[in-house]
Amino acid sequence: MKESAATARNSRRVMIGLVTSAKTPKTVTVEVERTFRHRKYGKYLRKRKRYLVHDESGAARPGDAVEITSTRPLSARKRWRLLRVISRSQLAGIELVDPTVEIMQDITGKKEPPAEEAR
Repeated sequence: MKESAATARNSRRVMIGLVTSAKTPKTVTVEVERTFRHRKYGKYLRKRKRYLVHDESGAARPGDAVEITSTRPLSARKRWRLLRVISRSQLAGIELVDPTVEIMQDITGKKEPPAEEAR
């Protein structure tokens, strides 16, 4: 009896997706893409959905492929938890610079305050 209750509790839904945003503390946005065949026309379609995922340690960065699992509600929209980072992004250590910021600095002569460190 106890084994069946334990397996039912641990058989949660698991999905794989890409991290699109890691701007908030302990939360990442993961986009999961699924393909399916249209019932009537037979064409293969792609649908994407975004989930807010709890990332306690801050391990995930934008572009990473991650595995997530369902959990109890943690906030108004957060119902998923990060299991593991499957693969790191190629751009993990590269800081992307916005050219418009540099142009505005040249025009105005003002320096913007340093941006917060990325995760």
